[in-house]
Amino acid sequence: MIEFKDVSKVYPNGTRGLSHVNLQIEQGEFVAVIGLSGAGKSTLIRTINRMIDLTEGQVIVDDVDVMTLKGRSLRRFRRKIGMIFQSFNLVTRSTALKNVLTSMVPDMNFFSVLFGLFTKQQKLKALTALDKVGILDKAYTRCDQLSGGQQQRVALARTLNQDPSIILADEPVAALDPVMAHQVMGDFKRINQEMGITILINIHHVDLALDYASRVVGIRAGEIVYDGPASEVTQDVLTAIYGENPVPHSGDESAKQGGARDGAAKEDGRD
Repeated sequence: MIEFKDVSKVYPNGTRGLSHVNLQIEQGEFVAVIGLSGAGKSTLIRTINRMIDLTEGQVIVDDVDVMTLKGRSLRRFRRKIGMIFQSFNLVTRSTALKNVLTSMVPDMNFFSVLFGLFTKQQKLKALTALDKVGILDKAYTRCDQLSGGQQQRVALARTLNQDPSIILADEPVAALDPVMAHQVMGDFKRINQEMGITILINIHHVDLALDYASRVVGIRAGEIVYDGPASEVTQDVLTAIYGENPVPHSGDESAKQGGARDGAAKEDGRD
């Protein structure tokens, strides 16, 4: 279980990312976090694996207070939490298989890492992860020869290969076209249902959140203004989250621009 207890985050420039957030996420849930650019979506999910430190409050993951962790204990904790980014974070000149294998490096000895010595069992496990996201046939293809959607699937396979109990995804489909965005979101949903992995996605496109997530958390100005089933999100709820702003949908020009604004917001610590 993930639990936020009166969590606040104020950045050094004085910007408030989160304000007194209280939230519980049970194991096996698929939760989409939506809101305007700069609302605090990225801040929320990045506190879970302590990519961002808190100003006040506690984040408890499986009975562990995240802010008490440091050094080796923090690294071990992060091994249980997969993180997927909009930019894929792949070594593009390496094959899909080699990128997936990198998830095993923290558990390997120095000699094996230095010479890239992976066992047959490790390679089979990595190939299985690629198969789970439907790109086993691309295992030996360099990532710079793959489409954006295929690269994101490699990133997802790499995360699966570390056997996470939680997957955090920060705008994972913002750089993809609408068709590929639906395919990748379908991968997330299938993995959630078949493997029972908790998935928490910060997503700009409301239609994708409602189509694939079972629960939606709406954030406005660092505060949670909606937390409930995706099926119960009404126009009044969207107005509470977005105000009079257009609600972004996949394929809309406004959605693409919004994804770019989200990226800029992350750079200066507003989201």
